[in-house]
Amino acid sequence: MKTIKQITNYIEELAPLAYAEDFDNVGLLVGNYNTKVTGVLVTLDTLEKTIDEAIVKNCNLIISFHPIIFSGLKKLNGSNYVERVVIKAIKNDIAIYAMHTALDNSFKGVSAKMCEVIGLKNTKVLIPQKGNLKKLTTYVPHKNAEELRNSLFAAGAGNIGNYDQCSFNVLGEGTYRGNENSNPIVGKKEIVHIEPETSISVIFEKHKESDLLKTLFTVHPYEEIAYEIVALDNLHQNIGMGMVGELEIEMDIITFLNSLKDKFYLKTIRHSALSDKKIKKVAVLGGSGSFAINNAKKANADIFITADLKYHDFYKAENQIVLADIGHYESEQFTKNLLVDYLTKKITNFAIILSENNTNPINYI
Repeated sequence: MKTIKQITNYIEELAPLAYAEDFDNVGLLVGNYNTKVTGVLVTLDTLEKTIDEAIVKNCNLIISFHPIIFSGLKKLNGSNYVERVVIKAIKNDIAIYAMHTALDNSFKGVSAKMCEVIGLKNTKVLIPQKGNLKKLTTYVPHKNAEELRNSLFAAGAGNIGNYDQCSFNVLGEGTYRGNENSNPIVGKKEIVHIEPETSISVIFEKHKESDLLKTLFTVHPYEEIAYEIVALDNLHQNIGMGMVGELEIEMDIITFLNSLKDKFYLKTIRHSALSDKKIKKVAVLGGSGSFAINNAKKANADIFITADLKYHDFYKAENQIVLADIGHYESEQFTKNLLVDYLTKKITNFAIILSENNTNPINYI
């Protein structure tokens, strides 16, 4: 039987919590990481009926896309649906874990699933995330450089776009003199030593820093290790909001919108003015995506599919792009399927259950 922490470790391989936006509330919201898991229920939202479903199906861990606790709770007396959900979860020893923008920013997350459903190819992130990359530089005896470099790669460093094992290496000379309490692996104490060294620089995602430092201190031969870590402003092309891709065959707008309705089970699509231009390049962003309209236009997308557009947002199309609002729930509805498929492959012979509840609060007539 696995613990909650063991389950969430798999989830965070797909969507590390460090990917989440600063305003968000992700991770384990209710429960204890050391709890043994009887079953996992995967849902888009955690409501009272979701807790009831978890009880019936003997699941004591709910993996939810949206966080039931978003802003701070000042009391727990059941006066609203958020408090009632949390109270019921605690009473029934059910843990709740939320992913939200951590999964939004994952290259294999919400928007990637939308691309898959639509059938897009040559996909890439629409708004690459800043502030996610760091650079580690260290200095190691030349004879130990390859071992250390490969160990850092194995710990997650050196990935840039479609390339891995990326590093920059400079040969030089390092000098040091240990005092009477030192124990140098090369050279003698209290005598200046000159050692042929390699300066190794590697880029890594910020959430991997502790693993890289542990590797550095384990593999590096020196008693005292010289290293530096700096934050980078570089964009991470495989982490970020939204995606853009291409249709296999271009389509006229009406045919494409009707196909969209079929694939996402839509009763209606709110959209900006249509044109005679064929649809080939498609931008998507699950959930509220009005902030990305200009990004979709800059990407030369023919249509931008998202949700929660306001009246004046549609003016921003300016006859350059079609804006299509398919609904918040509708744009994210396949996210729970993505998570069930992912966890089922990671954890065999374990109950990973797709919630049967439709948690969409919006109804159409």
